[in-house]
Amino acid sequence: MTVYHAECAWLADGPAANVLVEVDGGRFTAVTPGVSPPAGATRLAGLTLPGLANAHSHAFHRALRGRTQARGTFWSWRDTMYAIAALLTPDSYRALARAVFAEMALAGVTCVGEFHYLHHDSDGTRYADPNEMSAALVEAAAEAGIRITLLDACYLTSTVDGKPLAGVQRRFGDGDAVRWAERVSAFTPPGHARVGAAVHSVRAVPAEQIPVVVEWADNRGAPLHVHLSEQRAENAACLAHHRRTPTELLADAGALGPRTAAVHATHLSDSDRTELGDTDTAVCLCPTTERDLADGIGPARALADAGSPLCLGSDSHAVIDIFEEARAVEMDERLRTERRGHFSATELVHAATAAGHAALGWGDAGTIAVGRRADLVTVRLDTARTAGTGPHGAIFAATAADVAHVIVDGRTVVQDGQHAHLDVPRALKDAIT
Repeated sequence: MTVYHAECAWLADGPAANVLVEVDGGRFTAVTPGVSPPAGATRLAGLTLPGLANAHSHAFHRALRGRTQARGTFWSWRDTMYAIAALLTPDSYRALARAVFAEMALAGVTCVGEFHYLHHDSDGTRYADPNEMSAALVEAAAEAGIRITLLDACYLTSTVDGKPLAGVQRRFGDGDAVRWAERVSAFTPPGHARVGAAVHSVRAVPAEQIPVVVEWADNRGAPLHVHLSEQRAENAACLAHHRRTPTELLADAGALGPRTAAVHATHLSDSDRTELGDTDTAVCLCPTTERDLADGIGPARALADAGSPLCLGSDSHAVIDIFEEARAVEMDERLRTERRGHFSATELVHAATAAGHAALGWGDAGTIAVGRRADLVTVRLDTARTAGTGPHGAIFAATAADVAHVIVDGRTVVQDGQHAHLDVPRALKDAIT
């Protein structure tokens, strides 16, 4: 058994002082606030939070950070992204993903949802092991010390009206949803990993193929994620071809529900928001990517009020900082409405922790409570950013740089701001250059 004493810990009812936390077998066995530190307990100075969940990641996009700051649109950025996708091999992808996932660990992320569509060789042919790229990502997460939900994306067409994949996109496709399901079903993940499904988007999966992906996820009780209404052009194409919005198309295919997370959901109609909320479909917001790509500002408060649980992702990794993603949900809403105070610190913490883990199929993580997975993230409250803020204020001030300690399933992954096993800056440099 390992014993920790947190100066302040964020429990189910909010911050509590002097919390004794006992861990055994990777689970919390006792959580007791208001206790003096006993001899032998590991002291956690600052604010200790549950593990953070990064619910939407494309690991290879990290290679683009700082290299795409030019005039253009999402679609011109995508051309640059495809150029990176064309170069990766299983070995180089594993090295890059290991470094990226380790950067996440430094930022307090204990579980990542990897939205994975880079399946095949550069000419579109399958590797000898059809899931070799999946295995590379899962191994990378293990080496970085975090859990992973591999959201294997079905990606079949290049446009809403069914144009075939071309160029680097051929790496993404399995031909049809049945062959996608056969490939994914052949992959058995180790204990730190789970496999979920993804419909890349309504432009990449024909309407008649979506139910196959939904059935695969339903039969396994697995999470199902989908890029939804990230771009106005996608909405316009869907309306022109299907006479329905992307949300309506997904609803008709049975793709919405409490195990589904819609990523971005930026450009929605009022009825779309109602449909998502009425079906308890989660929405994963990725504000730093959404502004980096000039996507727009989504209706976060309206979605939450409609009934959609909100979670967070760093997506293209313009930065990897879940505190920034959480804070941006509030700040972007202020820009959109010209009013302040839309989300409390408690709501933002929930989005960054329990809601994100739930969206990734880890319902036993994201809270500091007996029986839950022993994930802890301690944030310093004595830095230039956090000094004097207090626990609630720190949620609006802290950054990834303020993370001091990270424990995943009872194992120390980050100690005093340093990764336990990897030189993360060097690993990133080696993998990218």
